[in-house]
Amino acid sequence: MSRALIVIAHPDQRSLTHFVAAELETAFASQGISSEVADLAAEDFDPRFTRDDRSSYQGLRAIPDDVTAEQERIDRADHLILVFPVYWWSMPALLKGWVDRVFVNGWAFELTEGGSVAPKLAGLTIHLVPLAGSDASAYDRHGYRASIKAQIEHGVIDFCGARRGSMRYLYDSETKPQAVITDEVSLLARDIAEGARESLSEATAAKL
Repeated sequence: MSRALIVIAHPDQRSLTHFVAAELETAFASQGISSEVADLAAEDFDPRFTRDDRSSYQGLRAIPDDVTAEQERIDRADHLILVFPVYWWSMPALLKGWVDRVFVNGWAFELTEGGSVAPKLAGLTIHLVPLAGSDASAYDRHGYRASIKAQIEHGVIDFCGARRGSMRYLYDSETKPQAVITDEVSLLARDIAEGARESLSEATAAKL
């Protein structure tokens, strides 16, 4: 069975972030895909990249246990979905710290003796769901969408060799009527889940 891991980093259980995660869970279930939500705020994940993290990056000590636990649940997933409000044109600090600590040398990529990088996440598809307070025209006009694409899609997903999944913005997230947002979230979640099921079907067919 295909599996999805939905990662969120918002302290308010009533937030749009949590609502999107719940809708994704429902949509994945409708497609026969098992899903799990990693609520980093509720789980009190420590986003600080400490001296121990630095030492493990250098290969001088084992990866910290809390990081290993995160890597293990990503390893169980075929699809990773990051749902986040856009803070200062990037991820919230908690989610960025999660990426900093979890996507490390020896697991997400390998630094070779010659100085090149060998990606290690080829079996994972990563989807992004940024929740934007502004409208689409503002993101295009100021280059914010291009910036986020470069930072996350190229800088993280491509670097680790994962597949790019959906990039689905929810614009005007603080000003649209609730009914409009609900409909958009439902459609967004359905599209991502259907795309995940179709990619699984294609992968299965390729093996036959």
